[in-house]
Amino acid sequence: MNLFDQSTLAKLEQLTLVAERVRVGVMKGDRRSSKRGSSIEFADYRNYTQGDDLRRLDWNVYARLERPFIKLLEEEEDLSVHLLIDGSGSMNWGEADIHKFDYARRLAGALGHIALTTGDMVTMTVLNSDQDLRWGPHRGRANGMRLFEFLETAVASGITDLNLSMRHYAMRNRRPGMAFVLTDLLSPNGYKDGLNALQSRGYEVGLIHILSPDEIEPPLDGDLKLVDIETGQDAEITLDPNTMRLYRQRQQAWQTEIAAYCASRRAHYIPITTNESWERLIMQTLRAKGVVK
Repeated sequence: MNLFDQSTLAKLEQLTLVAERVRVGVMKGDRRSSKRGSSIEFADYRNYTQGDDLRRLDWNVYARLERPFIKLLEEEEDLSVHLLIDGSGSMNWGEADIHKFDYARRLAGALGHIALTTGDMVTMTVLNSDQDLRWGPHRGRANGMRLFEFLETAVASGITDLNLSMRHYAMRNRRPGMAFVLTDLLSPNGYKDGLNALQSRGYEVGLIHILSPDEIEPPLDGDLKLVDIETGQDAEITLDPNTMRLYRQRQQAWQTEIAAYCASRRAHYIPITTNESWERLIMQTLRAKGVVK
């Protein structure tokens, strides 16, 4: 699987990930954070208050206005970026360019490359209940090819308890940051406890909900026997127009409920189907949500 060509990499290298609420780190990166620090680039003024460092007082402004103002300076710091890919068997679905796990790997690779290029600390993890596969944490553009090699060898199989996997991840990682969770959310125990666990540890979460077109609109009809790709359990159903209408209603209600819950938790919810361009997702959708600039 060849993830990217050189022209795509060049486009990605013009972008930066943006964290609104998470604490940035202590290593110097290429980003501009909204945290006011001690770098040499001017950001703004505020009124002087007792105890402020007088070396940061703008004496020229004081001479003109006869009021003391402190200079605020922008600080360049890195962000800890966590990319969590659902490695369950249900992600191993679809053909060619609409395969869910391939789509997730390509999207995660793009986000990882953006972060590495701007000096952020990147950790990539494929979540699986048997054993998580982990790459990183690493920083720097030079690690880009190693990241792609890791993704090219990753596979999706078995069962992932998304709640449990996210809770374990939140507990064992010391440095929170921006976490993108790429999943189809077809986990029987749900996702809410895991999402809450990440946020309670200080992560800013982007939930990227990946479905294939035939999961939105199944190209099936008649009497069928459906087999769960992860558990092997089966169910016999009849797909007729009424059943399909009910399926669409429940599917839409499911995603609407997820969107509402994420909004209530101030988590980013990004639903996507694999026939949509992942480049457009990054260049337009994530930009519109303020996650990428």
